[in-house]
Amino acid sequence: MTLQQTSTAALPRPARRRDRQRFWQEVAMIAPAVLLLAIFLITPFLLSFWTAMTNQPLVPRPTPVRFVGLLNFQRVFTDPLFWTSLWNVTRFTAWVLPVQCGLAFLTALLLHQKLPMQNLLRGMFFLPAITSMVVVCVIWGTLFQYPSGPLNQIVGFLSGGMIQPIDWLGDPDWAMFSIVLLSAWQAYGFQMIIYLAGLQGIPEELYDAARIDGASALRRFWHVTMPGLRPTHVFVLVITTIQAFKLYTQVAILTQGGPKESTETVVHYMVRAGFEEQKLGYASAVSVILFVIVLLIALLQRKLLRRFDV
Repeated sequence: MTLQQTSTAALPRPARRRDRQRFWQEVAMIAPAVLLLAIFLITPFLLSFWTAMTNQPLVPRPTPVRFVGLLNFQRVFTDPLFWTSLWNVTRFTAWVLPVQCGLAFLTALLLHQKLPMQNLLRGMFFLPAITSMVVVCVIWGTLFQYPSGPLNQIVGFLSGGMIQPIDWLGDPDWAMFSIVLLSAWQAYGFQMIIYLAGLQGIPEELYDAARIDGASALRRFWHVTMPGLRPTHVFVLVITTIQAFKLYTQVAILTQGGPKESTETVVHYMVRAGFEEQKLGYASAVSVILFVIVLLIALLQRKLLRRFDV
């Protein structure tokens, strides 16, 4: 008999009954969340994995669906366009993370101060995050117009005409950078709200103690604010990475993966395979691979951030 069993057996019968009731109460409380995860996450993943092992088309055909094993995965890994799309979305993630998270963090620090019309300012900064991405893409598509769009006019004015108009969406060297700017501007409000919540969760007594000890504003920021935001940093980085790897709408509306495949992403590649080419099994294989890649990156991020005490 183990120590736990011995201690449980030693409890009076009413105490054991209360423990059992507490256990079933806890099970009842987490059951809805587990059920939703099973329905909307685990089951679709298992179905996608099974579909990826077949030659299932998008539209049913007279020929029966066959089990093809790992053939779809082999075709994905031997397709150069898949590796191009994976590189593009990795490059997008590496660019958008510091821009979007940095902008959100700085804005949260600003709005955490006691400012006039503070709530109005927070609402204004958060507004892009609740605006439809399609609407945002249409607006930024107008700004990016070549050669006489508003953005080119601003660049020409600031440079005194020394910089020629830039084909923001038609030049392979600028297309992904343009998508990064659009995406960071649209979504940083979400991370800003999370950082604001993290800042408000830091006890004010810690700042008061630091002031009494004579700590400057910079030292208070480094030794009080930053340690207090460690869990927030981890959450924001992981969530932003997951969202970045799901990049699709901006590409589908503005560039369709071009020019010269410079903005092709894994999700856009998957949608084209599934809906345009009607290879549902192949597209499912791409989705399973993307899920595993994002999961591994998220776990690696958490491990590294904990190791460096962030």
